[in-house]
Parts: sequence; structure tokens; C-alpha cells
Amino acid sequence: MTYNFDPDRWYDNERGFLEERRRSEGWSQARFEAALENLDRRYEQLVGRLDGTYQIPAGPGGSED
Repeated sequence: MTYNFDPDRWYDNERGFLEERRRSEGWSQARFEAALENLDRRYEQLVGRLDGTYQIPAGPGGSED
């Protein structure tokens, strides 16, 4: 991931892809909604990781001091 990554643009692109698949593959409303729920879950996880504070892992001794 780069510092210029835009999670909202990623979401919009992924949602557009799902909408296209729904149209081209004839997905049911239930299948489309399930795919959107999965996308929303992935988006929340992604944003949660981006919003986290970077921490240096503990050294070989296990102490962060």
C-alpha cells in the first residue's frame, strides 16, 4: 500500500465492479446484497488498518523498551 491510497475510491471501484457483475451475470438481489455486505466488511477492516498507529514490533528479547 502507498501513502496516496484512497480507500473511498477503492470502495467505489469495487462496488462498480460488483454492480457490473450483477448486470452481466444476472445476480439475484440477495446475492448482490451479500456481496455488498462482504465489501462493506472488507472496507471497514481496511480503514481500520489505515487508521492505526504504526508501531515498531518488539525486538528479539520481547520487550519494546
